[in-house]
Amino acid sequence: MAEQYDLIVLGSGPGGYVAAIRGAQLGLKTAIVERENLGGICLNWGCIPTKALLRSAEVFHQMKHAAAYGLSVENPKADLGAIVQRSRGVAKQLNQGIGHLMKKNKVTVHMGTGKLVALGKITVTGVGGKTEELSAKHIIVATGARARDLPPSITNGAKADGERIWTYRHAMTPKELPTRLLLLGSGAIGIEFASFYNDLGVDVTVVEMLDRIVPVEDVDVSTFLQKALKKQGITIHTSTSLEKVEAGASGVKATLKARDGTVSEAEFSHMIVAIGIVPNVENIGLEDLGIEPDKRSHIKTDGYGRTNVKGVWAIGDVTDGPWLAHKASHEGVTTAEAIAQELGNTEVHPHPLDRNNIPGCTYCHPQIASVGLTEAKAKEAGHELKVGNFPFIGNGKAIALGEPEGFIKTVFDAKTGELLGAHMIGAEVTELIQGYVVGRTLETTEAELIQTVFPHPTLSEMMHESVLSAYGRAIHI
Repeated sequence: MAEQYDLIVLGSGPGGYVAAIRGAQLGLKTAIVERENLGGICLNWGCIPTKALLRSAEVFHQMKHAAAYGLSVENPKADLGAIVQRSRGVAKQLNQGIGHLMKKNKVTVHMGTGKLVALGKITVTGVGGKTEELSAKHIIVATGARARDLPPSITNGAKADGERIWTYRHAMTPKELPTRLLLLGSGAIGIEFASFYNDLGVDVTVVEMLDRIVPVEDVDVSTFLQKALKKQGITIHTSTSLEKVEAGASGVKATLKARDGTVSEAEFSHMIVAIGIVPNVENIGLEDLGIEPDKRSHIKTDGYGRTNVKGVWAIGDVTDGPWLAHKASHEGVTTAEAIAQELGNTEVHPHPLDRNNIPGCTYCHPQIASVGLTEAKAKEAGHELKVGNFPFIGNGKAIALGEPEGFIKTVFDAKTGELLGAHMIGAEVTELIQGYVVGRTLETTEAELIQTVFPHPTLSEMMHESVLSAYGRAIHI
């Protein structure tokens, strides 16, 4: 007989395990099904271990520039094996932590490959092919996504196998340090690896099909980042497509085509493909249940995670973007609460997801962070704007840190004072952005932000100055 639950979560990434914990907190008998590692891609192969790598690169960068701080470090060297080992150790520690959280919250873990075989029923095939059947009143699909491969027409059948052509997973555990690295795609993943390998002394080239790098960001941020990365020695080709790549024993040969039609060839030791993701929707029974995908194969949901099939929900990267861990976790809580509400809990009051209040962070050097509308998008939406901008060079703490490059930009509705968006580039902006996220969530206007007292000396003072700048009141510029 199938084991019975109130809630089964298929996938244990930052959306899945959070949904399971919240469900258990609300009194639901909960299980989670995971085919590989608790914590999913983010914890084991994404967000956390990449930040460990980037931290090592950041420390190495500072060591090479120690003289600027009155310090002396002779001939610093990077040990790639030790850097990777530290990163994997961080991932292992957190993976074990998720296991502890499952036990603490009495969530039953079923390791194996899960498949929806009927409404409310999942089979789990474990090691050795042993299969068990589970049933639940509600099922959350949180199977995540994987890196998108290059089309065979470009690679002549060659795949990202970890030898010369890499995905992010190969780039996190490299067998060797590249000498000349081609990075295809300039989204967050591509730019973070460009920054990491450049700091380790690799000759890095970034190729982006669109007309600017980090194209989802405000154009001022993109422009500033491109100048900063070029200054660091990274070669950047925008409005450029990869027409062909040939992988050999000693490297890859890439054929590039610029927007004006100019074709060129270049040779690299390795290539990282960072051109987006593909949702993990195959072979889990979605088609048989009639669950509707969108045109990119992501599962369609409402603001609470409901699919078009009653009792089946979906969250995280398997659904519409932005494809970020914190978005998945928030969805996990919302969906678990919506399920508890359907099962009769009158104490929970979930709110639908507001994608406009989800911050984005990129951990390159300099860092990028943003929330809400870019200046261009705000204009397209018909807003009359007041825009503020404050440079890092005007902040005492930034100068003392030796990090005077960057700026903070704020976009307001001129009529209502609504904070429409905030965009930052510079040291530690991934930590600063949450202040504006809270402000937007509370529907704060410029009046409250202007009257807020910011501590001194801090980088956060620039957030205040940017708001003041939008209204012609900046003090330190």
